[in-house]
Amino acid sequence: MKALTIGVLAKQAGVSMEAIRFYERRGLVPDPRRSAAGYRIYSGETAKRLRFIKKAQELGFTLKEVKELLSIRASAKGECGDILKKTNAKVQDIESKIRTLEAMKRTLTKLNDRCPGCGPVSECPILDSFEDEIA
Repeated sequence: MKALTIGVLAKQAGVSMEAIRFYERRGLVPDPRRSAAGYRIYSGETAKRLRFIKKAQELGFTLKEVKELLSIRASAKGECGDILKKTNAKVQDIESKIRTLEAMKRTLTKLNDRCPGCGPVSECPILDSFEDEIA
């Protein structure tokens, strides 16, 4: 497979060069070999790995979770069921966040309904509610 410079790799993977360096420091991407001049030289496999990392992050996985997924993928003993457990846990996490966001939206909508939208800020029912004691 053709050797890639960091700039070409970044373009192929759809990430920045700084992101590549960051992933290297975090152990998500193996340290590349170096040219005689000290430039990083990557393989095409690194581009695939970076696309994997980017897609997993887009789906809500943390870098720690991405590292676990990559570890399972690389393991001779890894099984599809292991990945299924991780994705099911992520779905539950996302559903919990959705419930929290929906509750926040309901509260803000109620606050908006109480505000006339005029008058001094010292009498703003929205701001006043932020100071109310929690029951």
